[in-house]
Amino acid sequence: MPEATTAPVREAAEPRTVLGAEIAGLGVALPDTVVTNAPIAERFGVDEAWIVKRTGIESRHYAAEGDLLFELAAAAGQRALDDAGVAATELDLIIVATTSNDELMPATASRVGAALGAGTAGGFDVNAACTGFVAGLDVATALIEAGRARRVLLIGADFMSRLTDPEDRATVTVFADGAGAVVLRGTEGAGRIGPVVLGSDGDNADLIFIKRERGQIEMMGHETFRHAVDRLAAATGEALEAAGVAQEEIDLFVYHQANARILRAVGERIELPLERVVDCIAELGNTSAATVPLALEEARREGRLEPGARVLLGAFGAGLNWGATVIEWGTD
Repeated sequence: MPEATTAPVREAAEPRTVLGAEIAGLGVALPDTVVTNAPIAERFGVDEAWIVKRTGIESRHYAAEGDLLFELAAAAGQRALDDAGVAATELDLIIVATTSNDELMPATASRVGAALGAGTAGGFDVNAACTGFVAGLDVATALIEAGRARRVLLIGADFMSRLTDPEDRATVTVFADGAGAVVLRGTEGAGRIGPVVLGSDGDNADLIFIKRERGQIEMMGHETFRHAVDRLAAATGEALEAAGVAQEEIDLFVYHQANARILRAVGERIELPLERVVDCIAELGNTSAATVPLALEEARREGRLEPGARVLLGAFGAGLNWGATVIEWGTD
């Protein structure tokens, strides 16, 4: 048998009291290929405007044949590290939220760590579908607050185009590909990530699923829409209560970009002015676990994400899973 090689041992971090966590850096990455509604509309014999009316989507990014998810995730992660001024070797942990790993194993996070040169930093994946980034944020924040990690790279990345049936109008018009990442680090004072409320409803898991033998998304659109609006609206209230803030005190609402109609319906349900809701689904589509960080970057690019802003993050997806939290943007 070949001799086993020994990986370099990371130096044990000095124990220290960490009371909170903050987002120190943000980065995104998108595949180069852009697909407009035109070829999709032609395939199904509908008008392009019909797709926009039903989804709010005008175009989306698709991974090319041969593209690897971990490479796009690593590109987003590197941009987040650069934004935070943190080296990959300083990371304690990498978490990747995804439903579309290149392989059944190893975890995408392991490939990302190697691509970034993160040494022996820990790494694992989170599969909570479209809620994956919010769920990963909860895990990363909890580890930092417990003093078990100081710097965590959290990435939401999915190639949903590879999981859709090209003949299924309900899904091929909606789903897309992309990656977004944040660097979380510990603070000596109160953190800027509020309590994260998470929920699940396995009794309705068959509303959105991917069977291993078929490998493609199946979705009951009408019922999924209803649950998405109900759960996002309820999670918003729970997150506000957990954070001890009123809805009027939130500067920006960044929800999972599933469908523009869902965003409007949630806004109407909780009497929320749409100008306070980030809506970037028109050019990005539903990128599953990547939508929340992509929406954060869009808000920052537009100048809507100012230091000190209170931002509510919320997501809903297969499982059924949902979650929400209130964060304060910026660093100490």
